[in-house]
Amino acid sequence: MLSQLLLFAVVHRAHAQNTRVTGTVKDDKGTLLSGVTVRVKNGNGVTATNGSGAYTLAVPDVNSTLLFTFIGYDTLEQPLNGRRQLDVSLVPSDRSLEQVIVVGYGSVRKRDLTGSVISVKTEDITKVASASPMEALQGKVSGVDVVRTSGGAGANVRVTVRGNRSIAAGNNPLYIVDGIQYANFEDINPGDIASMEFLKDAASTAIYGSRGANGVIIITTRKGASGKVRVNGSAYYGISSLAGYPKPMTGTQYADLKRQAYRTIGTWNSVADDNKVFTSAADLEAVQKGASYYWPDLLVDKGSQQNYSVGLAAGTDKTKVFLSFGFFREKGIYYNDYSNRYNVRLNVDQSLAKNFTVGLQSQLAYYDQNLRDDGILNVGNKIIPYFNPYNADGSLARFPGNGNQVNPLLSNEDGAFINQNNITRLLSVAYAEWKPVTGLSLRSNLGITTASTRNGRFENANTLSRALSTGSSASITNSSGVNVLWENILTYQKQFGEHSLTATGVTSYQSNKLDQSTASATGQLLANQLWYALQNNPANVKNSSSYVGQRLISGTARINYSYKGRYLLTATTRADAASVLSPQNRWAYFPSVAAGWRISDESFMSTQHVITELKLRASYGLAGNAAVNPYQTQSALMLIPFAFNDITTLAYGLHPTIGNTDLKWELTNSANIGIDFGLWKDRLTGSLEAYDSRTRDLLLYMQLPGSTGAQRTLANVGKTSNKGLEAQIRSVNIQSNLFQWSTQVTFQTNKERIEFLPGNTNDIANRWFIGHPVNSFYDYEKTGIWQTKDAAQAATYGYKPGEIRVADLLADGKITIADRRVLGSAVPKYTIGLNNDFKIGDFDINIFVFARRGQMFVSQYALKFEPNGIENGAVVDYWTPENPTNEYPRPNVNISRSSMPFATTLGYKDGSFVKIRNATIGYTLPAGLTKRMHLGRVRVYVSGRNFLTVSKVKNYDPEGEGSFDRPLTKLFLGGINIDL
Repeated sequence: MLSQLLLFAVVHRAHAQNTRVTGTVKDDKGTLLSGVTVRVKNGNGVTATNGSGAYTLAVPDVNSTLLFTFIGYDTLEQPLNGRRQLDVSLVPSDRSLEQVIVVGYGSVRKRDLTGSVISVKTEDITKVASASPMEALQGKVSGVDVVRTSGGAGANVRVTVRGNRSIAAGNNPLYIVDGIQYANFEDINPGDIASMEFLKDAASTAIYGSRGANGVIIITTRKGASGKVRVNGSAYYGISSLAGYPKPMTGTQYADLKRQAYRTIGTWNSVADDNKVFTSAADLEAVQKGASYYWPDLLVDKGSQQNYSVGLAAGTDKTKVFLSFGFFREKGIYYNDYSNRYNVRLNVDQSLAKNFTVGLQSQLAYYDQNLRDDGILNVGNKIIPYFNPYNADGSLARFPGNGNQVNPLLSNEDGAFINQNNITRLLSVAYAEWKPVTGLSLRSNLGITTASTRNGRFENANTLSRALSTGSSASITNSSGVNVLWENILTYQKQFGEHSLTATGVTSYQSNKLDQSTASATGQLLANQLWYALQNNPANVKNSSSYVGQRLISGTARINYSYKGRYLLTATTRADAASVLSPQNRWAYFPSVAAGWRISDESFMSTQHVITELKLRASYGLAGNAAVNPYQTQSALMLIPFAFNDITTLAYGLHPTIGNTDLKWELTNSANIGIDFGLWKDRLTGSLEAYDSRTRDLLLYMQLPGSTGAQRTLANVGKTSNKGLEAQIRSVNIQSNLFQWSTQVTFQTNKERIEFLPGNTNDIANRWFIGHPVNSFYDYEKTGIWQTKDAAQAATYGYKPGEIRVADLLADGKITIADRRVLGSAVPKYTIGLNNDFKIGDFDINIFVFARRGQMFVSQYALKFEPNGIENGAVVDYWTPENPTNEYPRPNVNISRSSMPFATTLGYKDGSFVKIRNATIGYTLPAGLTKRMHLGRVRVYVSGRNFLTVSKVKNYDPEGEGSFDRPLTKLFLGGINIDL
């Protein structure tokens, strides 16, 4: 009986699985569509329509629901309701054009956008497991340069939008989070972000006035939704290690260099003369035994990165809630180098009436960090490599080999070095929105952000910075900041005939306050007291405090006009009044205008079938850089202790930097032209941009004549420019039921120049040169090493074979400071990002390649050549009579690195690179399996990040810009995403 029941169940199941549904798929004009994906919702059945638009699909149940998907068309969901024949029609989708883009103080449809704005959604931000959303988007947004130059725990990224405009002030973009200015984007869990918009041209950024010249990045976090409660969780854990690190010399290599250094002066000729070079019996014995200690192995270990987050979205028609929790931990490659971040977010939207809504977006971020910044690796690489780190009894030697370098391992002992940060930041935005009549809305936002930071620092008597001083050092710094922003936004929308108008008016008040206090002392008697009870320290007890406050009031107006949906116009103006400026310059005005033409909507485009989207955009506007700090318009007093009649007293005098009441904002005029396109039913989409930005009134310090009684003052005197081209292109290469492949390419090139400096002359002392980027390298041009055959010519210049040879640019038979030139800059000629997404069944693959080309950097490793062998250094190809290289000069015991002619020319390197920024393989569990587990979607994945870099620099990642102490890391991780 049991066997009969089992047989019946198997036959019944097989019959159910073999139920076949047939049909055809057409577009809205009745044309049959081939290649349409047809699948069973929440099931495994999938097929595609053939060349005749027909399909056949096996379904588990005649009451199943089918999903029809095709590029350029809306997804259609149709229940069978017992039918075995189902013919459907798909509606063309303008989803990409109807996509809502967040802009300053509002939003527009992508089709109506006139400025240069790029929008990125959640799936693109979370595709790469990263500590911050900006790091995840490196190379994926044209015109936005993201660089991480340190591999330390908690290290952030540097972000610039369309180049550097300012010389002495900041070039950081403005970050707006849920309508509030908030610079600490690293506080935000990437999974909490709904979208990020990058505003790049002046027409888009002018609405932020004096803060918009460096670009604006708007971050909008997720909200709740009515219906079923949705819970999603994610977790990953990874191991990090050095992404490449150049090795210092071994004991044998160092001994050879020192021998050659003494050979140059005639002291050493063979190993028989070693006792003349290694005068200590211990040193000589170590050399003869080939002793060698590799300090990076003693100081560097594996790091790790882990992240855990849970998000919950729920709601009704009137109440919507989003709640999330997150924990992120990064352990650096150094001992006791870590950063922990805790996140809590609560977003609530409540409808009190049909036309009245209130809400709250809030986030709490807390950091617990201990960050190593004591340079232990840099010091370790200087120690003579055959010096034993340990004494004979196994204890750490304070000065290995009785040398002049402190043992950095002493800083790794428990409690020896502590640099503890405890940071709490709260962002809270409350709003009320009233829509009294159709088309009119009034919204009031009140945002408050608070930040509380405590830094406690303790270094005992054996650490690197204290070993040559007396006793330990301890300090504590507490700071507290409060930012308040109150904005009222009036928006009116009206459609009349073929005309559409949206008018926006904004009033804004912002207040920022920061107070800080610091106490420090030396000689802490009990090390475990750290920075507490500093008053009991025997020496150098000091304290100080400070306060900074500023306010900004603003008014903004914007009009968006559209005729027939294809002729677009946007006009904006903003007025800012800042307390940091003098009354005569307090108000500044920032206008902009932009226009767009949707060519693809014209009647003459209706007969062609290649171009699905074509829009031409142009804009011009003015934005500012709020680079004047509080009180810089005022002259300050300074405390001057002195003695009178052997009695110590106090006096006050004018600070050597005097105030300037004529200070004003740095201003940037920017023109932009862009084309948005879509081809072959949007299988190929993208945008092309060209821009020209001119910045004036740059803030620079001017030297003053001694007759003024002061040394310098800040003034608006400089000019820069940035011109560039950008491209962001996406293609759907293959779209089938079994395999999908899409590609996104970003490209940007930016020509950055200083156009004017005081006196219209170069500032050599600060390395600022007219016609070149702000961060330029100015030096002699190394052409090689003087060779023996060129001894006579070398002598005419005052040099000998084996010494660095540089170019005589003036061709006057001598080398002077006039023979220096700009060798290069830190600005790349162009950057490229290439992102490929593959989907094969339930597997997904992402490979992202990133490249920067044409930039230069100064390699700290390349500069670590000690010609006299006083300390360890880089493994280099140095000149000897038997090795006439052109790389490095001849060692010489009488010449130090600081006194070696043209030593700085050894450090300049080509920083171009191509790297696999990320590679991920993921697998989504079958829906049937997860359903039995009472789960929704479950995806597991493994990733490699920053694991392969190709460049001209060996064993080093050039993105690190030459740091020998904070090298970049690579990360291999595994993770899981779960939707309930």
